[in-house]
Amino acid sequence: MPADMLRLMKLVTLACAALLATTAAAPRTAPGTTDVAIRTPDGTIVVRLDAAHAPGTVKNFLHYVDAHTYDNTTFYRTVSRAREPQSKIEVIQGGLNPQTANPMIQPIPLEPTSKTKLHNTDGVISMARTADPNSATTEFFICIGDNRFLDAGGPLGPGYAAFGKVVRGMDVVRKIQRANANGESLTPPVRIISITRAR
Repeated sequence: MPADMLRLMKLVTLACAALLATTAAAPRTAPGTTDVAIRTPDGTIVVRLDAAHAPGTVKNFLHYVDAHTYDNTTFYRTVSRAREPQSKIEVIQGGLNPQTANPMIQPIPLEPTSKTKLHNTDGVISMARTADPNSATTEFFICIGDNRFLDAGGPLGPGYAAFGKVVRGMDVVRKIQRANANGESLTPPVRIISITRAR
């Protein structure tokens, strides 16, 4: 075989090996997703945000993540059927609570589950809001169990915007849910040390 051909074959082999190595090292996240790590004293919760289906909501959340807005905030609310058997939902809620008067904090349009095809099921993260569907800013909650009661088209009308799911740390979510509470208020709140993009 000619020497030029041998050199070409070696180059192709090296290129293929490099491509395989790069593929193997790539993160195991689907296109259009971003993982974030919510660090608490009780452990870390890793959430996979789904920008492919809820682009506006994910963009809003990552804006506050990248600005370190969530550093030293809290999970301050828990809803549990163990405490409130009549409750139709089970969640933990976190964020700034209360939101400060800050012109940088602007409400976003609701991306309803009827549009995104994401649902408020076990481990799903959604935006909290007021009675105004388009009022979500920084506050969020994580579902425990099936909370499709919160989806669009249900008894709550436009529902709540789901935008990702816990991929690691549901044991931490449940531990926070079981923490001491006065009604639905965690006492004391559980500190969010930071929320950062997972590397």
